[in-house]
Amino acid sequence: MSDQTAGRSTPQGRTADPTRQTAAVRIPFPARLNLHAERARQHTLQWAQAVGLLTGDVATAEYDTLRLDRLMAYFYPDARAADLELAADFNAWFFIFDDQFDTGLGTRPAQVRQLVADLAATMAPDEAAHGAAEAVRPGDGPLVHAFRDIWRRSTAGTDQGWRLRFGAHWRAYMSAHEAEARHRTADRLPSLEGFLDVRRESIGVRPCLDFAERCGGYALPDEVYGLPALREMRQITGDVVIFVNDIVSLVKELAAGDVNNSVVVHRAHKGCTVEESVEHVSGLANARTDRFVRLAAALPEALVLRGVPRETRDHVAHYVDGMRHVMAGNLTWSLATARYDATGIAAVSGGRRRPGAAWRRRAARPHPTP
Repeated sequence: MSDQTAGRSTPQGRTADPTRQTAAVRIPFPARLNLHAERARQHTLQWAQAVGLLTGDVATAEYDTLRLDRLMAYFYPDARAADLELAADFNAWFFIFDDQFDTGLGTRPAQVRQLVADLAATMAPDEAAHGAAEAVRPGDGPLVHAFRDIWRRSTAGTDQGWRLRFGAHWRAYMSAHEAEARHRTADRLPSLEGFLDVRRESIGVRPCLDFAERCGGYALPDEVYGLPALREMRQITGDVVIFVNDIVSLVKELAAGDVNNSVVVHRAHKGCTVEESVEHVSGLANARTDRFVRLAAALPEALVLRGVPRETRDHVAHYVDGMRHVMAGNLTWSLATARYDATGIAAVSGGRRRPGAAWRRRAARPHPTP
């Protein structure tokens, strides 16, 4: 079993990031890249332009530099080409949606609530009954139009129980951005646990794990999905992604003045140095991955003792592998993307926007009526 570490050396030509040198997050799982990664990249660039998320060569080039498609290729290394294309599409939506909050929107909870309501309305039961996206509705912005397309394509022909769970996780992800907007405008930061209560939703890991089921062609029964061990393993997966993300993005977020970061929250409450807070958060990630390994080792026998059928046990094994892929893939991609390197940091220093400003300026605006 290979062991990845966030504290590896900086690639040649990249400005050193002290958080990458001091962070020693150990992910004891290998990262594998899907063979269809380049096909997914090309598909998503075309899709994002078609739905209005990207307009013009500058915005498209800025987006493409981040290679967000490769994150999904690490998350789903065995997915079929069509499934990886869809995953790359919803990941593009994830990041473009998230980048809206780097602007003034990120400090206006009421406006965030309205955007979330518009997005959640696309997941009404009648919307899931159709396989293809309809024409743009008057008043829809690119974010809403694009999400309707993703929702319909993702849920077409799927199990109803899985679809309800998938929708609930998307709603929780979207709604968490209102709570994060409140954190940005509060007089004091929440505790680390209070921060994690919100961040576990806004990180978006649960919909990604749902999609692992879709890629595998199954839906875990509710009684298996809800097992305490799997519930804890999902939370661990999300927490490890949070901690890695907060470490590698720390310098960028300090430059932008964003407080929604576990290192920032810990430092504010403990009054310690950045390096000490990074070390603490790294330790939390390592303790959680150690716990994940123990839970995963005990799970197969526990499922047999519960009388879970062989086919379902195989599905659980695939699902647990999916969690490993998410943790390992997130670290590997985070250390390679331009989103967190010197270019990304410089782009937000002094309150300036990170790469992607060209797409963010219009992503939430209504489409013109045809």
